[in-house]
Amino acid sequence: MPISAPSAAPSPTTAYLAQRFALSARTHDSAVTPNAEFRRWFTAQRRAKRYDVRRVPFSELAGWHFQSDTGNLVHRSGRFFSIEGLHVRTSWEGRESSWTQPIINQPEIGVLGIVVKEFDGVLHCLMQAKMEPGNIDTVQLSPTVQATRSNYTGVHGGSAVRYLEYFVTPRPGSRVLFDSLQSEQGSWFLRKRNRNVVVEAVGEVPGHEDFVWLTLGQLYGLLHEDNVLNMDARTVLSQIPSHVGAGMPLHPLREVLTRLTEVRSRRELVQRSIPLADVAHWRRTGDEIAHENGHHFTLIAADIRATNREVTHWSQPLLAPAEQGLAAFLVRRIEGVPHLLACARSEAGVLNVAELAPTVQCQPQHARSLPAGMRPRYLDVVLDAPWERILFDSVQSEEGGRFHRADTRYLLVEAGEEFPLEVPEDFVWVTEQQLGDLLLHGNYVNIEARTLIAALRASEAVGAVPAL
Repeated sequence: MPISAPSAAPSPTTAYLAQRFALSARTHDSAVTPNAEFRRWFTAQRRAKRYDVRRVPFSELAGWHFQSDTGNLVHRSGRFFSIEGLHVRTSWEGRESSWTQPIINQPEIGVLGIVVKEFDGVLHCLMQAKMEPGNIDTVQLSPTVQATRSNYTGVHGGSAVRYLEYFVTPRPGSRVLFDSLQSEQGSWFLRKRNRNVVVEAVGEVPGHEDFVWLTLGQLYGLLHEDNVLNMDARTVLSQIPSHVGAGMPLHPLREVLTRLTEVRSRRELVQRSIPLADVAHWRRTGDEIAHENGHHFTLIAADIRATNREVTHWSQPLLAPAEQGLAAFLVRRIEGVPHLLACARSEAGVLNVAELAPTVQCQPQHARSLPAGMRPRYLDVVLDAPWERILFDSVQSEEGGRFHRADTRYLLVEAGEEFPLEVPEDFVWVTEQQLGDLLLHGNYVNIEARTLIAALRASEAVGAVPAL
């Protein structure tokens, strides 16, 4: 068994934390930062800062070059990340497949962290208005700290990362509440993980014009809007429990873990790094690397200027998806308890064969063009759902530091009582609390599912889904 199943009764510390965050989730406005004041501040952040993101040829990437022997696109420091080739072979249920593709290799582990502090008895989160070159609308709300190891160790030669001292030892001004290593997009990153951490500040926290205190309820309200909370904020928020108590799940957690472990042990996923120059069916020109049929994604180069970043001028590669993505959980109430239909999903760069993912996760136009037997299971159930069964629906940007205008439509779709409880062996019904328990550990729940966990809690906070 990968991890032991938690006891039925949470520890007093866990229950107390859940109660405190539940209160914050029910607080939809705040005297610390009233909603109207936040709107003025955020609008000013998007208007006042000067940003320029310009697509350029690869030859104009300062500090980057294609290696002569491998064709890999690398930084002269040997740090940050590189664009390499990957050969993948899979086998499952008698079907075998293999392919090659470019992939982002960023082995260092960064910090994604939120500082929380209690004001007037309610926990507030310190959020940053942060520009990323690939963001839709440029500025989005990010965690207090969002930094790669290369950034916070000063490889870029820029200014220090603000509030980093709350997340690194000895941490005299904070105590850790939640802390785990979590994966990122497995189709585009090779075994990428970041530290997701929430700390509570002890004592006063100095303010800054680019940061704002918001309750969990205020953040949940913003999650219903498109492209406001960035991917790194959403994944850290998924670590925070915002309800107290839960009903009986259909499957105990140890059975959920067994289902995932069986998939991991029986499904074959063989990854082999290869030179970027040896990737088949991808073409490289002076300003892009793209698949010959136009699907999947394109790699481009960008020159960036930003007034409020640690470095104000730099250039880098960015990955641009071919179309908007789709990530959706089917939700069914079982004995009165909402359950999510999770899929044990394998992706090219995943660390441990498979992670629990949304029911459907794909590029929908490409998926619908595939032969019927190769389309994602339940795709039509999600896309053809009537509006009254849609519990949550918003478009959210993916990580703007590596991806160019990458966005995903996130959906929670109610499945009626006619939807079967018996599902294929690579699917399993889980509750929000079970997924939350798994998030105490790394590489069990993928990043798209984590956004939807936050979305479910946001929907509960506004009454779209009855509270667990």
